[in-house]
Formats: sequence, C-alpha cells, structure tokens
Amino acid sequence: MKKFSKKVASLLAAGLLTCSVIAGCGGNTADSGKDGKVLTFGCQMYSDGLINPALQVNTAWNCSRFGVGQTLFRFDDNVKAVPQLAESATPSDGNKTWVFKLKKGIKFSNGTEMTATKVKEYLDWIREAGKKGSTNPTKFLDEGAVVTADDAAGTVTIKSEKAYANMPANLADPSMCILDIAGSENLDTGAIGTGPYMVKSFQDHVGYEMVANPHYWNGKPPYDEVKILFMGDASAKANALRAGQIDLAENIMNVADLKALQEDKKFKVEVTAGTRCGFSWMNMQEGHPLANKALRQAVLKAIDYKAICQSNTIGGLYSPGPSVIPSSLGYGFDQLKNPYEYDPEGAKKILDDAGIKDTDGDGIRELNGQNIQLRYISYANRLLNDFSDAHTQYLKAVGIGVKSEYGSSDDQWTKLVAGEYDLNNNNWNAMIAGAPTTYMGNWWSKNKDNFCGFKSDAYDELYEELQGTMDQKRYGELMVRLQQILIDEAAVLVDGYYNSCIVYNDKVGYAHIYPLDYYWITDEIKPAGAK
Repeated sequence: MKKFSKKVASLLAAGLLTCSVIAGCGGNTADSGKDGKVLTFGCQMYSDGLINPALQVNTAWNCSRFGVGQTLFRFDDNVKAVPQLAESATPSDGNKTWVFKLKKGIKFSNGTEMTATKVKEYLDWIREAGKKGSTNPTKFLDEGAVVTADDAAGTVTIKSEKAYANMPANLADPSMCILDIAGSENLDTGAIGTGPYMVKSFQDHVGYEMVANPHYWNGKPPYDEVKILFMGDASAKANALRAGQIDLAENIMNVADLKALQEDKKFKVEVTAGTRCGFSWMNMQEGHPLANKALRQAVLKAIDYKAICQSNTIGGLYSPGPSVIPSSLGYGFDQLKNPYEYDPEGAKKILDDAGIKDTDGDGIRELNGQNIQLRYISYANRLLNDFSDAHTQYLKAVGIGVKSEYGSSDDQWTKLVAGEYDLNNNNWNAMIAGAPTTYMGNWWSKNKDNFCGFKSDAYDELYEELQGTMDQKRYGELMVRLQQILIDEAAVLVDGYYNSCIVYNDKVGYAHIYPLDYYWITDEIKPAGAK
C-alpha cells in the first residue's frame, strides 16, 4: 500500500493521474459536495507541502496560502498593509517602538484564545526557530527587537534598536503568521492558526484535507471542507478543471490552456499585474565561471528576451525587461538604461576581446584553459524551464556551453543556498513586506541571503541608506541607482515580469488573486449562490 501511495503521488505531481483515483479525493466534485460546501483546489507543491513557517520561505507561504495561518496585518490589492489580527499600529521614538492593538475575540482553531502573550510567544519563537531553517525571519523583525505583551490591554509592544519605516508591512510577511506554538503538536503538517480552515489530514506529496475552523473569528467559513491537491505544471491543472475534478486552480502555465479556459463560459479567469520577477541568479563566487564579468556581459547580450516572452509557450504570461523590479511597479523603470540589448555578434566580440575563445574547434569557448560548461539549475513552475531551455540555445549559439539540471523547487533552493550552480532560475516576489527593500537585499554583500556572491561597494552604500531612509522621494532615487548598478554589472539574468492568475468553475461564486500571492485559500472564496 505504501508503494502504491508513493506511485500515485508521483504520478499526480507529474499531471499524469486524475484525483478520482485517490482514496478520499472524492472524484468529481459534484459527487463530493452536493450542497456546495466542498472546495477542491489544485496547486503547485512547494517544499513537500509543509506548513511550518520556520523551515523555508515556501513553507511559510504554504501556511498562509492554505488558509491556516494569518498575520497581524495583510496586504491589499494596492500592496498596502491593512489590519488583520491587529486593529491598529502606533509608532513612536522615531519608529523604533511600535504598539499593536489586537482585535478582540480571536481564537486559534483549537479554541485557545489569541492573547498578547500568545502573539509574543510566536514572534519570539519564529526568530529563534528560523535560525535552523532558511526562512530568515529576522529580515522582518530583527533578532534584537524586544517584544512585550499586555494581555489586559490587548497590546503587543515591539522595541527595536533600528527604525522601521513600516513595521506593519514587515509583520505581514507569511513567516509572521501567528500560530499557537504550544498547541501545535506537528508544525510541519498540523500547525494551529487563526485562519478559516484547519488541517484534518495530510498525504505526503498528494495534498491536504482541510475543514472549517469552528472558532473562526471572521464569521463561519464559506466551505465545510477544502481539499488541496498538489499538481504539476504543464496541463495538469487545466485538465483537472475541465474534468470537474477541481473547482479552483492557481496559475495555469500553458498559454493554450489559459486562452481556452478564458474562452469557455464555464470558467472564470482572474489575472493580476504581478509583483514577481523571473530571474536567474549568476554565481559570482570565486572559482565559478560567472565571476568573470566579460562572460556575464556576453551571456546577457546573447539572449533575445523579447522574443522569448512573445513565444508560443510564454506569450502573455511574462513581460520583458532588464531590471529585477517589475516595470508595473514603477521605481524609475523608464529611467534605466540597458547596455545589453540582444546582439549575438556583440556578445561574441566581448568574449573574443576577453580572450574567451574556442581554440580547439569543438564549438565551446574556453575560460582558464577549460571548456565553459555552465551548470544551470531550474524547475518547472511558472515556465522557468521554458526560459532556461531558451537561454541554453541562445548561449550555445555564441559558444557558451550549458549543462541543464531540472528538478523540483526544493532541488533549486537547496543548490542555490549551497552555491552549487552557475545559473539558477527562479521567480521571486519583489514586494516582500510591501516594498522592494528586502528583495534588493539579495545583492547586498553583508546579507546572508546574498546567494550569488555579488559584491559592490557602491551598491552596499546605497542599499544601507535605502534601509534607513524615511523619505519616499529619496527612496525612489536610491532604487533607480541600485537597479542600474545591477544592470551595469551584469549581475542578474532577468526572464521577465510575471502575471499571476486563478481560474475557477461555475460552482465557485467568487474568488480573488492578490498582487502579492500570499493568499490562495481565504474566507473570500465562496460557493456559487452564497451571499
């Protein structure tokens, strides 16, 4: 039975098996929930589907996305932090002290009251537990910040050595989902939160059975049950929607499937201008080929990004651009200058001038006496493999060898953190904590999340000013200069800017996708006919 379960899980993840085969899946949703109180949701699996916020960024996002955990504040459609579990935030002492007033009457899904002490317990726990994983929650609330609780007043006070321009936005990150740590027997798959749904059961690599939180603070959850099924990209989610095996899906990644669903009156497709950038890290650490700037410059000049984004497989899902900040977000995009427009002959000249030539006639250029063979790590989600495939062909055309390694998102993340790559393709949210400050820290040399080894004194100086500025005009000026440095230094291979979407059938009356895709299963999703 165990072998069968593993086989079913792997086939489902690959999109080769429909969920009606799986015990407990309920087959067609028309049979599993005639009263409309069962929602079946198909989604990509990240980090084995675990929901422990301390393990990885993805596990924290899972906790929020699956409707289990909620934060003191959350982001609205304008990427503004608005109250959720808290009702207000009051800064003082030059924004070094913040007092948060909690909403009354909130309970965790086990019936335990969410007191100020419980909030403090979680905030203290996540900063300590996060040291053991790669979530790095101290990006949002520094290790030295002191949290105090006043249960009688219903307030949590945070005093920090540094000023926070917008601490509510920092506490809206999914790693800050407030959980009952003492009451959660298994944080990995059974965390106890305040969200509309709670875990009933989990099947490894298959999904979750969720049930309504009986103690939910914001009214009765719209569904009695939510079945979360992990599905691969390609056409798996689209096929499951058409077959009636799921009601709701996130991010249909096949262009033909998405267009067909948009034209089918049985489905509603909602697309939002995303805050995500697809990009490949370039490993500039000593001993890696891309530590050579001329090679990086040639890589960027050799690739036709506009053609890739307009291709049959990607067209409409990404918009091209040279910066790590999506053009739709502003931040001076129109002021940026790109010296690396597509020019394969120019790429060859850069390489020739740098002495990076093919001396033995095998079609691959040599660097330091060895054939260049860039180790390219990628995974299937959000068309990343399609980009990587295209990049590989363009690079080989100018004599740059590439060895592709395509696995899971966990493979990609593990190799990124370990520095075991030359190019590592992924898709990141640029507006972490409601602003690009944390995201731009990926290239700050003093940041442990600088996984590529980029080092620029000018960048460091400007970024450290960015972290502390409260002046929005100056913030905008700094962002333009930081972006331009990354472009000039050929520090990042940018795929383009991704648009998020959700698709649902006529059994769902309403669903919504936010620019910051921290929220998938929420109390806003309602059955057809529900008020």
